[in-house]
Amino acid sequence: MSLPGTLPLTDMASGHRLDFLLVADMVEPGSRVLDVGCGDGALLSLLRDRRGVDGRGIEISREGVNACLAKGLPVIQGDADTDLADYPDDAFDYVILSQTIQATRQPKVVLEHLLRIGRRAIVSFPNFGHWRVRVDLGLRGRMPMTENLPYSWYDTPNIHFCTIRDFVELCREVGAGMEKAVALNAGGQPMRVTLPWWVWNLFGEQGVFLLKRR
Repeated sequence: MSLPGTLPLTDMASGHRLDFLLVADMVEPGSRVLDVGCGDGALLSLLRDRRGVDGRGIEISREGVNACLAKGLPVIQGDADTDLADYPDDAFDYVILSQTIQATRQPKVVLEHLLRIGRRAIVSFPNFGHWRVRVDLGLRGRMPMTENLPYSWYDTPNIHFCTIRDFVELCREVGAGMEKAVALNAGGQPMRVTLPWWVWNLFGEQGVFLLKRR
């Protein structure tokens, strides 16, 4: 699910979003991939062209589905909260949920389905624990608006904000093993993996996690 009103940071050479390039690097070439909340198909197209994946998508908006079909991508209209239950176990090598988990009604259930449907899951999300968000809430007394959280409180599709630390705890609850975890800074670049979680939680604008069932 892309977030209208944002200006995602892009790689100047390729024109692709930096977070999408990071996700693509986590996917083995030739894999079977399901992109949940695939938006206009930009990530799915990248995976098809660069990693040679057998990709499928599910997207809630008709506009997004139409954009994907125009790119020749096999995408159906559906809702992550209700339709993932219909997919069989181990149907894909990777199930991707990019910038979407905060817009689901039941994030824990959705994550459990990702880990059931795919041998691995990749989840990315805006970090509500970032220092700018804390300043807006703590000093201005206002719900934050940033590049990764561009909506006003009254029209946002994001209903379950979480921090990087919150998501790590959720992974523990559902028994997900973290094969790789990356926090992206304001420039869209990965922060050092040796930094403690609290630093990622304070300065990371996005989290990207590669997960596997234990």
